[in-house]
Amino acid sequence: MNHLIKISAISILLLYFTLCLTSCKKKPPLPVVTTTSVTGITMTTAESGGNVTDDGGAEITSKGVCWNTTENPTTDNSKTSNSTGTGIFTSSLTQLTANTTYYVRAYATNSAGTGYGEQIVIKTYTGTVADIDGNTYYTVTIGTQVWMAGNLRTTKYVNGNPISTTTPATKDISAETSPKYQWAYNGDESTVATYGRLYTWFTVKDSRNVCPTGWHLPSDPEWETLKSSVGVESTAGGKLKEMGTIHWQSPNTGATNETGFTAVPGGGRNYTAFYSLGVSCYYLSSTQNPYNANWCWGQGMYSDSTILYRGGLEKSYGHSVRCMKN
Repeated sequence: MNHLIKISAISILLLYFTLCLTSCKKKPPLPVVTTTSVTGITMTTAESGGNVTDDGGAEITSKGVCWNTTENPTTDNSKTSNSTGTGIFTSSLTQLTANTTYYVRAYATNSAGTGYGEQIVIKTYTGTVADIDGNTYYTVTIGTQVWMAGNLRTTKYVNGNPISTTTPATKDISAETSPKYQWAYNGDESTVATYGRLYTWFTVKDSRNVCPTGWHLPSDPEWETLKSSVGVESTAGGKLKEMGTIHWQSPNTGATNETGFTAVPGGGRNYTAFYSLGVSCYYLSSTQNPYNANWCWGQGMYSDSTILYRGGLEKSYGHSVRCMKN
């Protein structure tokens, strides 16, 4: 009888230790995932994705991108599902609402739970507008203003008259007092779809107009209103610049494009040469600079800065143009 009791006690102890080891076993850590820059934004769709760099020692059972109109979205909100495993994946965000701010982040799930990547803020576009050449631009609402979300690409004034260019593209125009030209960067038409064209101030101030009907070249005060709408000068450039380094030279400091403005580095043209494609953008205003008769006011952004710079731009140089709705 005592022998049987001893055996039962040992069995109970073995069962206790087995249960303890099972319950005390350390859970694996959450997966590590990063969120890919959001691209291809339209009024109702966008493209993102992520990279699962560490599965936490357990199988990745699901991964994708989640989004919501409030911060820190989770898998309880809208999401994509991009199968399993580690590595890079892409996701299509669909059924978005126009003119809306969304918060986006990648996720990955293992037996311990769900890990999330960094949050990205995006703004869907408001609508579209076309120029006299038939080029179509997305539009974006920022504060009380509606802007083109791409650089102007037209080769004609609104009445259909052509805007001249130079032959060659690097022709010296320093002797001209009020040159009216447009250029593809370095004369290369393949750059236009991404970076737009470069225009002299005399071109965009011509009464025949370069902006679509119902739109205009913004004044210096209107540019400053935009700046105030997105914060302060020191960070406004980052909020306006396109994310990533597909078009901007690294490091593209602080670029979030959370406004949807999608500024791209179209560079510029001086009297004879083109410069700074991929490094900077310079936007014309309609306002005369009071310090120099040869300058207008303009705004600039750079790949290594978050600042939206206000300064003088040479009227005879070629610069980028963004039109604003009347």
